[in-house]
Amino acid sequence: MTGEKVFYITKEGLEKIKEEYEALKNLRQAKTGTEAPKILESEDLNPEYISFQEDLALLETRINEIENVLKNIAIIEPPKTKQEKGVVGVGSKILVEIDGKEKDEFTIVGALEANPSLGKISNESPVGHALLNHKVGDKIVISSPIKTVYKIKKIKYNIEKS
Repeated sequence: MTGEKVFYITKEGLEKIKEEYEALKNLRQAKTGTEAPKILESEDLNPEYISFQEDLALLETRINEIENVLKNIAIIEPPKTKQEKGVVGVGSKILVEIDGKEKDEFTIVGALEANPSLGKISNESPVGHALLNHKVGDKIVISSPIKTVYKIKKIKYNIEKS
């Protein structure tokens, strides 16, 4: 890996990214294989041509983003030791007590798969990042915009081995 950002991802997430990548490459092939609209329409630039070029530029940008991700991924693996299983890491499902009142459960995933409405928070988010490397019973204070205390109640990993 280069000195660039590492993208943590599950095997399922990697498959989705690969599918999108193939679909975009096929779309690019279809778009560049067709005849582009004429550049000039009388003395003005043809709006269809401008739109075609913009679409192609957006497509290329997304393809380049995905290629960068694919070069810099790290598959989320289950912990190898019992000691590692007792520590919050990317891929762990955590039960926390918030401010000594309510409980919440979420999984820490890489930024590409984060979806708070599905209980998946990013390892780069303020809460996800602050909880990393802590154990059951630890209390973590997170100040963003208000001070909140998270107490880790339970940690488990549901990741399949590669």
